[in-house]
Amino acid sequence: MAASYLTPRPRDFIATELDDISYEAMINAVTHGRPDTAMLGFVNTISREDIALVVDFVRREFMQNKDRNTAYHTVENGWPNHQQYALAFPFALEEIALDTPSEQLSSQQRIGRRIFMQSCVTCHDRARVNDEGVIWDPRPVSYPRNQYSHRQTETTPPDSISSATPYARHEQAPVLVNLTAQEKEGEALFQENCAFCHAPDGTGKNWIGSFLEPHPRDLTDPVNMQTMTAERLRQVIRDGLPDTTMSAWKGVLDAGQIDAVIAYINRAFHPLAKAAPAD
Repeated sequence: MAASYLTPRPRDFIATELDDISYEAMINAVTHGRPDTAMLGFVNTISREDIALVVDFVRREFMQNKDRNTAYHTVENGWPNHQQYALAFPFALEEIALDTPSEQLSSQQRIGRRIFMQSCVTCHDRARVNDEGVIWDPRPVSYPRNQYSHRQTETTPPDSISSATPYARHEQAPVLVNLTAQEKEGEALFQENCAFCHAPDGTGKNWIGSFLEPHPRDLTDPVNMQTMTAERLRQVIRDGLPDTTMSAWKGVLDAGQIDAVIAYINRAFHPLAKAAPAD
């Protein structure tokens, strides 16, 4: 994907013959970079010996031999049954645009797009699209294809079925019905702001939450939530929590919005404890 936004594009070494560029020119490009391109010099990153090894490899494997073993989806590289993903190939090979309307796809192509999005997208990224949209459009959901496995056994389905990451399921917000107006407002506020760390399902076990120390509170855990009152939660959201990544939201959310978030947490994840009666 990065290459698709670069001008000029990075060199296609498979389409480059040995006579097209000299060994010395390649050494110089890797060492010092190329002006007016995204190719930076590696003179301060890797040794001159390693630069030579890289150039030797590229010239031999890609430019001269066009070797099959440089392809990723081979038995030698651990893909004994890559053909099981055949329905996704048209999307990976950019023969079909990824954002083609579903009604324009056959039933097999719709299955292929689903397999691509669940398994292949990790490396092939967005493939080809008709509508570029906003080039950089950040959103508070991000998880890698951790523990990815393309192997299939009698007991383990391919990742297009089993899901390639342990974080994916925590990116699913609970589906609730009959929410009050306040709870609906809190749902929108939580999913747009709090879910980045606490996960859309409130567990804090999404990718971001899993790497924070201490981990964000699991809002679904009875042990964590059995003594959490609305008053305590209101204070934490408003003022933050020292020595954690829980920052103060009083400059972002007003009192009514904080109460809406609390109402949603109470409904979606775990009922809040009752406040102790005043003496």
